[in-house]
Amino acid sequence: MRDTMGTLLSGIKAPNDIKNLADSQLPELCEEIREQIINTVADNGGHLASNLGVVELTVALHRVFTLPEDSIVWDVGHQSYAHKLLTGRAEEFSTLRCEGGLSGFPSREESDCDPFTTGHSSASISSALGLSVAKSLAGDPGHVIAVIGDGALTGGLAYEGLNNAGRLNRNLIVILNDNAMSISRNVGSMARYLSYVRAKPGYLNAKDSIEAALCRLPKIGEAMASGVRRVKNVIKKNIFNTTIFQDMGFNYYGPFDGHDLRTLISVLTMAREIDKPVLIHIRTYKGRGYKYAENDPSMYHGLSAFDREKGAGDAGAQGFSGAFGETMCALAVENDRLCAVTAAMETGTGLTSFKEKFRNRFFDVGIAEEHAVTFCAGLARGGMIPVFAVYSTFLQRAYDQLIHDGALQHLKIILAIDRAGIVGEDGQTHQGIFDAAFLHTVPGIHVYAPTYYDELSDNLSDCVEGDAHLYAVRYPRGKALFRPEGYKLSGKPFGVYGAVESHTAIVTYGRLFSFAYEAMLALAKTGVKCKLVKLNRIIPLDPGVVSALKDCKTVVFFEESIRTGGVAENLGSMLSEAGFAGRYVMRCIEEGFVKHAPMFRTLEHLGLDKDGMIRAVHEALQPRLRGISEKGMWT
Repeated sequence: MRDTMGTLLSGIKAPNDIKNLADSQLPELCEEIREQIINTVADNGGHLASNLGVVELTVALHRVFTLPEDSIVWDVGHQSYAHKLLTGRAEEFSTLRCEGGLSGFPSREESDCDPFTTGHSSASISSALGLSVAKSLAGDPGHVIAVIGDGALTGGLAYEGLNNAGRLNRNLIVILNDNAMSISRNVGSMARYLSYVRAKPGYLNAKDSIEAALCRLPKIGEAMASGVRRVKNVIKKNIFNTTIFQDMGFNYYGPFDGHDLRTLISVLTMAREIDKPVLIHIRTYKGRGYKYAENDPSMYHGLSAFDREKGAGDAGAQGFSGAFGETMCALAVENDRLCAVTAAMETGTGLTSFKEKFRNRFFDVGIAEEHAVTFCAGLARGGMIPVFAVYSTFLQRAYDQLIHDGALQHLKIILAIDRAGIVGEDGQTHQGIFDAAFLHTVPGIHVYAPTYYDELSDNLSDCVEGDAHLYAVRYPRGKALFRPEGYKLSGKPFGVYGAVESHTAIVTYGRLFSFAYEAMLALAKTGVKCKLVKLNRIIPLDPGVVSALKDCKTVVFFEESIRTGGVAENLGSMLSEAGFAGRYVMRCIEEGFVKHAPMFRTLEHLGLDKDGMIRAVHEALQPRLRGISEKGMWT
C-alpha cells in the first residue's frame, strides 16, 4: 500500500475536524481526498468514478453539518469513500475492501457516522425519513440528509419515500446527485437566480406572510392570494420544467454545480434552517479529477486493482457472465421470442452484445427489480420468453413479484441469477447466499446450478424449451474452476461420481463440485473412498437423489448458501422421511451475513474449499463427534 495522504487530510483524525480548516483550504483538501481515493482503488479495487464525483459535496456536507448528531444517509453507499476519510477512518483507508479492513460501503460497525449499513439502491429517502421522525419524537434536534443519485430514482422505493416524506413538518434534506442526465433542466440565469433566492428562509417567510396578509383582506383577499399562488405555480412550472418534487410536498432548489464548494456550503446552510422537506438538485460529473474515469465513467464505476498511470484495461464480461451473454445471443438467433431484461446491469450481467445485436428485444428497466419481474410476466403473457438477468443479492427485492406475478400465473419466466454464492470484496450486502433458500418457497419453480459454462448453456437452453413455469439458472461470480478429465454433460437432474458403492457420500452443487471432486480424489489416496453426488437441479430435488443416499452411513453436504431453508436442509428432510438412519452433516453458511474478503479466502474460512471438505469428511467419520446429535444432524 502506498502512503500518499496529503497534509490537510492527515490532520483530520475525527469527525468534524474539517471545521478547523479555513475556507481557503477546502479546495486543496478536495484534491488530497481525490488522490487518496484514486491510489487506494488502484491498489485494492472498488468504486472509483462515483466517489470522485461527490468529493466537493461530501466536504460541504461535513463542513455544514455536525456528525453523528446530524445523520447522512448515502443511497447504495458505494460513493461514501470521502465520507469515510472525513470521519476518523483516514488512517485505515488503505485497508478498504481488504479482509479485516474497511468496508466499501457504509457500515454501522465501523462508525457512528454511518447510520445504516447499506449496499442496495433507492432506500435512502425512506430510511432517512424514519430516522428524522424518530429524532423528532425523541426531541433530538439533529438533521437528517439523504444523498441519492438520479440512477436510484429509477427505483420505485425512492418515490414511495418521497411521497411519504412530503407530509413531514420538519426539516429533511434530500440531495439529488444528478451525474448522468438532467432531470430538471434550468433555463438561463433567471432560474439560477430564483434558485438562490428561494433557498433563503427569508423568502419563504415573506411568501407565507404576503399570502396570509392577502387572505385577511375582506371579500377579495382569498381570491387574490389564490391568484398569486396560481401565477407562482405557472412560473415555477415554466422555469424549472418539473413539479414532481414540489407536488410531493418538497421545496425544490436547483440545479446547482455540485463541484462549486462555495455554492454548496451556502445552499446547505440555508436548507438546514428550513422547517420543511427540502430537495436540493446538484449536477456532478463522475470520475472528476482522473482523466481515464472522466472519459469512461462506466468502466470505472466498479473495478479491480489497476495501474493508475496506464488506467484499467477493458476486461469486458468474463467467466460465467460472459458465457451467459454468448448463450443468449446464440439462442436469440434461433428463437425470435427470446427477450433479455436487466435492472441497470447490462455490462455486469454480460448482455452488452445481446443489446447490440437484438436491440428491440433488450430491455433495461433501471434499478427496478420488482418491476422487472412483473414486466417479464407481461412479456410472457404476450407470448414472449423473457430472461431476467439479475445479481442474486438484488433478486431479493422481487420476492413478492416472483410469487404473485410469476408463479401464480403459471408463466414461463427465466431468471439468470448471476453472482450466486460468495462474491468477495463487496461484502455482506452483496453476497448471493439467500436465493437458494427463498426460492424453495416459490411454487413450481425449477432451479439449476451449473458448474461449468457448457452446463450453463445447456440449462438455459432447456429452460427456453421447457414448459410454462418459473425457471432459474444460478451461477457464481468469476470463472469456472477445476474440471475432471473426461467430464461430460449428463443432462440429468443429478450425477454420481467416484466410488458409487461407498457408504460415505459427499453432496454438493454449483462451483463447489470442483472442490468436492478434488477432495474426493485426495481422500481416496488416504484410504477413504467416497461417492460424490452432484446436484444439477437443486429445486425440486429428484427423488433419485434420496435413493442414491438412503443406504449410506455418512453423508456430508457442502452448500455455498445459508443453511436455514437451503438445499441441504431440504435433502435432510427428504432423507429422514425415507427412513435414513445414518449420519447427516451439513456444512453451510451458518451466519446470515458474510463480511468482505477475497472470494476464495472466504470459502476457505467457511470450510467450503478442498481442504475444508477433507477435514469435514474425516470429522464426520469419527464415531461420536461433539456437536452432532443422536440422529446425526448438526446442532
